[in-house]
Amino acid sequence: MASSLTVCTSTRHLPEWSLASPQPIANEPDARDQRIAELEAENARLRTIRDALITRVESSGAHKPAPYAAFEHSVVLAEQVRERTEALNLAMAELKSSNRALIAAREDAETASQRLIDAIESIVDGFVLFDHRHRVVLTNSRFRSYWADNGEAIRPGVAIADMKRLAVETGLVVEEQRDSQSGGVVYRLANGRWVQVSERPTREGGLVILYSDITDVKNTEDERRERALAEKSRLLQSTVDNLSQGVVLVNEAGMPEIWNDRFVSLTGLSPGDVKQDRRIDALMALSEIPLLTPESVDEAGDPCHAMEHRAQDGQVLEIRTHPMADGRYVNTYTDITERYRYAETLRESERWIRVVTDHVPALIAYVGADLTVQFCNKVYEAWYGDGRQSLLGRHLEDVHTPELYDRLMPHMQDALAGNNVTFEFEESNARGQQRYMLRSYVPNRGSDGSVIGFFVLIRDITDRRRTALALQQAYDNLEQRVKERTAALTGLNNKLRQEISERAVIEARLRDAKMEAERANLSKTKFLAAVSHDLLQPLNAARLFTSALMEQSFGPRAEGLVRSVSTSLDDVENLLGTLVDISKLDAGVIKPDVNPFDLRDLLNNIAREFRQMATAEGIDLHFVPSSAVVESDSQLLARILRNFLTNAIRYTGAGRILLGCRRKRHSVMLEVWDTGPGIPADKLTEIFQEFKRIRPAGAPQDKGLGLGLAIVDKIARMLDHRITVHSVEGKGSMFAVEVPLGQLRPDQQPSDASALVSPHSLDGSRVWVIDNDRSICDGMRTLLEGWGCEVVTAVSVDDLDAQLDIADSPVDLILADYHLDYDENGVDAVAAIHARRDDAVPVVMITANYTNELKQHIRGLGYHLINKPVKPLKLRSVLNHLLLGRRTFVGR
Repeated sequence: MASSLTVCTSTRHLPEWSLASPQPIANEPDARDQRIAELEAENARLRTIRDALITRVESSGAHKPAPYAAFEHSVVLAEQVRERTEALNLAMAELKSSNRALIAAREDAETASQRLIDAIESIVDGFVLFDHRHRVVLTNSRFRSYWADNGEAIRPGVAIADMKRLAVETGLVVEEQRDSQSGGVVYRLANGRWVQVSERPTREGGLVILYSDITDVKNTEDERRERALAEKSRLLQSTVDNLSQGVVLVNEAGMPEIWNDRFVSLTGLSPGDVKQDRRIDALMALSEIPLLTPESVDEAGDPCHAMEHRAQDGQVLEIRTHPMADGRYVNTYTDITERYRYAETLRESERWIRVVTDHVPALIAYVGADLTVQFCNKVYEAWYGDGRQSLLGRHLEDVHTPELYDRLMPHMQDALAGNNVTFEFEESNARGQQRYMLRSYVPNRGSDGSVIGFFVLIRDITDRRRTALALQQAYDNLEQRVKERTAALTGLNNKLRQEISERAVIEARLRDAKMEAERANLSKTKFLAAVSHDLLQPLNAARLFTSALMEQSFGPRAEGLVRSVSTSLDDVENLLGTLVDISKLDAGVIKPDVNPFDLRDLLNNIAREFRQMATAEGIDLHFVPSSAVVESDSQLLARILRNFLTNAIRYTGAGRILLGCRRKRHSVMLEVWDTGPGIPADKLTEIFQEFKRIRPAGAPQDKGLGLGLAIVDKIARMLDHRITVHSVEGKGSMFAVEVPLGQLRPDQQPSDASALVSPHSLDGSRVWVIDNDRSICDGMRTLLEGWGCEVVTAVSVDDLDAQLDIADSPVDLILADYHLDYDENGVDAVAAIHARRDDAVPVVMITANYTNELKQHIRGLGYHLINKPVKPLKLRSVLNHLLLGRRTFVGR
């Protein structure tokens, strides 16, 4: 019994911590609270069981149970208490572990929350978090900075609608824009900054809004748009400047906004007159060109948007106005002088055709494929017309009666099918006149071979028909009359046959005339080639002899005579060269060879050439060099500049001449200025016509033909270069040609043409001359030997072979004429010489042929080309260059 009591006592006095309920942890989740409540209920139940057991034990002792049973019962109770105690201890351990996990989770949550707040604070964008009711939960300092003056208004719990309303009422938001690319909204704030709003929903139904500062992006975009607009304006101005038309854009206030140089030149205005702050009506009052606006009306009061104006100098301009939707308008000015003259020529030709056809005793017309009358003579008009309305443009169904139209339709369809149709029958016109007509339809074919209409020729054969009918009626009764009528009919038939024969003869003559014209055109081309070679041959020989004579020492009188002969030869050469050039340009023989090249050599050579001429005339020639690279034909461009300088020297008398360049964006203006007498304004276009010369009053007669500027105009048109002329009477003139800029290829290197030729640089040089003209050979020998060369001349390769050993004889250079006898040429002759030698000898090919094909062929062979007549200074420069390079190469 004592043992049982001891056990009960020990059970009753268990430690307090094992039975006490765990202390609640602040901020525990509901699940933990529920678990603690369950454990406390379980602990209370265990205490109740314990108390009941103790009470039962104590009460059983009072009734004095059996000792063994009491002991057994206490042992059982002790075991149950021990098991319950262990279970309770395990639950307390789990509870402590859970408490520690909760504390760690709370610390992690606090750390994560702080990190989230730090991250939100670290971003450069404004941040706002809204709950599922769209009320403010959390903001960062960047967002609150936007509300610096109204920070108290934006606090947790504020609705998003109220926040937007406050932004507008407080003036925080000045402007709102929709971003079409991102689909968001962009706001401009009161401080001038731009923010872009991005919204993202949360999983709980809330909303996250970011306010990104895009001021720099917005400014960059505005700058890019401004640059793009400026680039578009530049491209627009460049496009307008390169138009062949004159263009001016007038704004709604009547002020010019955009114009080009062509507008200024065509209207005759000064460049300084055209300003953006000057009204277009006041500007055009300074010009003889009338002002045309969208409000202009013609004499009948109808709107007038196009007109033609003929200037006092004969120039014809087409003026058009184009209104725009915003109140602005564009005027275009087109020079249609050539088209106007061509139209006048066509009208004159048409007038003569009509005069001829109107006096032919036959009905003549032309009908298009749509069966409308496009041409008819007076006889046709008088027969089918009613005198009130012209037949031109009317359909044949309206011209003829329905019966006649139906009768003619099969024949017209046959003509439109491409067949020649001839038929005859009787018909009546609208006035009841009845005649018998012989009709012929001749189809007219277009360039593609299809029939585009047919010619109508109708002859009145009523008398012939009546005669035939009368003969037929009198045949049976009046044999004599039949014979007479038969004779008359025979006569008529003979006349008809004669007429047919005459028409056949005329047709044959037309074919012969066409063939003759083709032969004449071919003869013209051959004549040009013959002139280029045969006429320049004696001139070339004479120049060689005079050049050789000028290098000899004679008396003053003889030297004067030689210079006079040389000057006369220059005049003949210039006149003949000018006539040949103008003929070649008209015949299309000369073709441009456009390549990029450096202007340095071209301008230096021309300046050196004309400085001597200017000095001889007492004129001061100034030259501004340039190394610009242009895209053109160097020889044709040089011809333009030479004609400019020749005219400047010819008309200046005494004064100054300036040769120089003016760079533009995509081109170079080669300009020649002089201080001559100037050109009247009404003569500026006339000077480019053939055989037209503007000579000031009292000026001496010159030897020119008035073809220099005509050649310039033809060459410029061929090269597509623009010619500009400015002149002031009594002060001088400026002629310029605009050449596009180019770029040298890698294999092209600028050369230095400024090196002077040494007087003794050609001494001892061995030169072979091949020319079929003995006088040319003699003149070339005299000239070259005067320069110290050892010369061998021959009229052919066989002649040269007879004089020396072609294979082994030393030679430094070969001068060969391209045109030789017996259909041979200098290229074949040089090839035959090179075939027999081991070394390649430098070659200079001389010719009067200016075609590009020959020029390219000679260049492709590596030869140097000189055109006739040969200028001694140029020849010596070329020989010095080639021989100096050969000596350097062979170490001579």
